[in-house]
Order: sequence, then C-alpha cells, then structure tokens
Amino acid sequence: MKVVKNYLYNAGYQIFLLIVPLITTPYIARVIGPSGVGINAYTNSIIQYFVLFGSIGINMYGNREIAFFRDNPKKMSQIFWEIELLRILAIVLAETAFFIFLNWTKQYHVYLLMQSLLITAAAFDISWFFMGLEDFRTTVLRNTIVKVASVILIFTFVKTAQDLAVYILIISGSQLLGNLSLWPFLRRHLVKVSWHGFDLLQHLRPALVLFIPQIATQIYLVLNKTMLGKITGVTAAGFFDNSDKIIKMVLAVVTATGTVMLPRVAHTFAQGDKAQVNRYLYSSFDFVTAASVPMFLGLAAIAPKFAVWFFGAKFAATNTLIMLEAPAILMIAWSNVLGMQYLMPTNRNRDFTVSVTIGAIVNLILNVPLIMFWGAAGASVSTVFSEASVTGYQLFVVRHDIKMRQLFADLWKYILAGLVMFVVVLWLNINHPFNIMWLLLEVGSGVIIYVALVFVLRAKIIKQAKQLLFS
Repeated sequence: MKVVKNYLYNAGYQIFLLIVPLITTPYIARVIGPSGVGINAYTNSIIQYFVLFGSIGINMYGNREIAFFRDNPKKMSQIFWEIELLRILAIVLAETAFFIFLNWTKQYHVYLLMQSLLITAAAFDISWFFMGLEDFRTTVLRNTIVKVASVILIFTFVKTAQDLAVYILIISGSQLLGNLSLWPFLRRHLVKVSWHGFDLLQHLRPALVLFIPQIATQIYLVLNKTMLGKITGVTAAGFFDNSDKIIKMVLAVVTATGTVMLPRVAHTFAQGDKAQVNRYLYSSFDFVTAASVPMFLGLAAIAPKFAVWFFGAKFAATNTLIMLEAPAILMIAWSNVLGMQYLMPTNRNRDFTVSVTIGAIVNLILNVPLIMFWGAAGASVSTVFSEASVTGYQLFVVRHDIKMRQLFADLWKYILAGLVMFVVVLWLNINHPFNIMWLLLEVGSGVIIYVALVFVLRAKIIKQAKQLLFS
C-alpha cells in the first residue's frame, strides 16, 4: 500500500509541476507570443546542458544509494553528505563554464542570466534523498506551495512581451526556492557523522557511469529545441516546446511509477529477492501499458482543435505536432519501466547506458534532415523514432530474463479498447465546435469507453487494481 501512496503522491506532484506552466502557458503564449515562447525554450535548452553536467548523475545514483543503505542511519547520513558535497563542487564548475560561455555567445544574454538560476538551484536539489527513502509526501507538499506562489507572481508581474525576462526569473527562482525548502526536513532522517572519514571521490566513478546515460537522454530531450532554434528559428522551437509540454504532462502520470519503484526495486534487489523484482516488473509494465495506450490515442484524438483553443490562433501549427509526437508516450512509458524500474535498480548500468545512447544517436541523425525539410514536425517524428529505438534495445537485452509473452499478454486488449475510443473521440472533435464543455465531454466519453471495454475484455489490470485498492 505504501507503493500506491507514493505513486499517487509522485504522480500528483509530477502532474502539478506540469499543470503549473500549462495554467500559465495560454496566458504567456498570448502575452509574449511565439517568438517569446521560442526564446524561453531555446535559452532554457542551453541552460539544461550546464545543469546536466553539474548534476553528474547524482539524482539516479543518490536515489539508489540511499535506498540501499536506508536501514543504516549512520552510513546513510555519511553517504548523503558525501554525494551532496560532490554535487555542489560539480555545480561550481558548471557555473564557471556557463559564464565563460556567456562571454563567448552574442545572443540573449539577459535571458540566459535569468535562466542560469536553474544551475544554482540544481546544487540544492536533494529530492533524490527523500525519494531514496520513499518519502514523497515531504517533497510534494513543500514544493507545491512554492509553485502556487510562482503562478500568482506570473499573473501579477508578467503583463507585456517586454516582461519575458521577468517570467523566466520567476520560473527559475521558484525552482531554487523549492529546492531550498526541502533542507529543513533533513533533521528528521540524518544523524551526526564524522567529517574526517569523508571520501567524496568514491562516488564520482559510479555517478559518472549513470551520468553517461543522462547525457544521452538529455540530448534527445533538449537537442530538438536547440537545433530548431539554430536551423529553423526560435518560433519553431516555441511551437515544438508547447507540443512537448502537453506530451510531458500526460507522461507524468505514467513515468511517476519509475520514480516510486526505483528505490523499492533497488531495496528488494539488495536483499536478494530477484523473483519479487520480476513480479514488480510485470505489474508495472502492465499498468503503464494500460494507462499510456488511452493517453496517447486520446491526446491524438483531441489534438486537431486543442492547440488553437488552448494556446491561441498563433499556435495552430502545434495541433499537428501533438498528433505526431503522441506515440512517444507509449514508448517512453515502456522504457521507463524497463530502464528505471529494472535495469537501473539491478545495477545493469551498461545496458541502460547503451539503450539511451542509441536513442541519442538516432535522434541526432534524424534531426538534421527532418528539421531541415519539415521543421518542428520533423523534430516530433525524430522524437518518436528515438524513443522507439531506446525501448527496442531494452526489450532485446532483457529477453532472456523475463517472459515476453507475460509482459505483453494484454497489449492487444488495451490497443483494441484504445482504438475504439480514438475513433469516437476524434469524430466528436472534428464534428463539433471546441470549447471547455466539449473538451470535458470528449475526455469523459473516452474514459468511459476505454474502461468499459477493458472490463469487457477482462484485462488483468482490473484484478491488479482491486488487489491494490483492497490490500
């Protein structure tokens, strides 16, 4: 039951983190326009590289190490401080590299400076510690307050296109405050340790091993926006960024299982219970399949009229981008289970690294021609293929460890139910004027149709849900 509660906390928080910008995005899109949205997306994509190199794989590594040693408070406390100090040193180097870069580049200095608060914020991000403890409530409640405050500030101070820097400052500043707000809660879990026995460097190599896949992952998550800004222009980057936000909002419900299950599986694996690890894998994979199939098909069905209604007429191109990128939801859901819930917690770092590296290479190779010919649409197609390559490789490397037939046993049932739902929702979307009432009707109809068909087809997710709810 703790896993369910943690999932609900984390899923709710991840959705909230994405709903916050989605609440403000229609307003921001109309106030600062496609160019302003594009500048924000482009400069943020550049800053994310410095955040990435300053983080050196700490989030995944720290999460796993705390999960391994959480039954030993003294050892856990020492590991926390060693890892955190290592991260702070890495962030200092990343900040230095950023200011060298700032002197070299000639564009968007003010916006890059506002975005650079995200680099500083990364130094104080200790969410990995609480996730390793499976304490998601603390992270959720504290950061929710900060994010709500940021929404109020945006609507109060961002009034014209000239307020783009203010908007960026509010977003990056709230991230810093949210991270700092977690520090007082460390007193509940940490004990005093001797500083003389600290060995920061022992964590560097294993963190770097996990850092390599993060580099690859970041390439195909952020590189699209950077390349669109350089090849096609910041406006195209803005279109793609808004489409990507919608996809990530839907994904948050599914990928939250990875954050919750990584420490649980790592702890189980450390105890030598490999059979339970496999049971976790089958259950999680079935759950994310059951959830992601209707999400990607439902999103594609409402996409033809959604973006214009949500973002404004200037963002009409985003309709097509959402439809093109929607299949990535299923691919990412599967790779999240296989990678974050199986390969990572069972120390199969090499397989995980190769999988995301393949995705990055596929993305890089496809991006250049597809963006040159199709612009933002090309970036969306490239994203789907790169995510599919990651999932495909991960399935290949685990083929001897798990039963594929059991993994995909009910996939046809979810696909059938999802396609019937897609046809009905798409017909409603095309044949009726789009507004909030019709959106709710389309979503509600889709949910009812899908759930009813899953019941009729007797998919095993129904039995799993009953066990979780009544256990």
